[in-house]
Amino acid sequence: MSRQEALKAAEEAELDLVEISPNADPPVVKIIDWGKYQYQKEKEAQKSRRNSKQSELKQMRFGLKIGQGDLDIKLRKVREFLSEGHKVRIQIFYRGREMAHKELGYDMINKIGTLLEEEAVFEHTPTMAGRNLSVVVRKK
Repeated sequence: MSRQEALKAAEEAELDLVEISPNADPPVVKIIDWGKYQYQKEKEAQKSRRNSKQSELKQMRFGLKIGQGDLDIKLRKVREFLSEGHKVRIQIFYRGREMAHKELGYDMINKIGTLLEEEAVFEHTPTMAGRNLSVVVRKK
């Protein structure tokens, strides 16, 4: 069908002639109601935004002198966050003279990493910011 015939057919149907694939030989066009088409596309986009879950960055703080029971409880919560699809920032905070022994924080991060190695991976190496040592973990 020629271009003029296609335009005439669209005009008779009181609809719009829309080019679907311009690179094809000959180009592919469709006769549709452009306003209705745009409305449907917008509704689909809204529905997909509504259904998609936004991934948050959760945070879990650990002290250097944390007991094994407390560590287990916090790690259970971290696993729960990861299973929901969130990323988790693990933060080790130093109090007072603990800053003189920064290697203890790195040891704690490594211990947490080995306990979570089946479910999670570190996104980057641990970074020190002030009195906090932090790393972000995501689901494997």
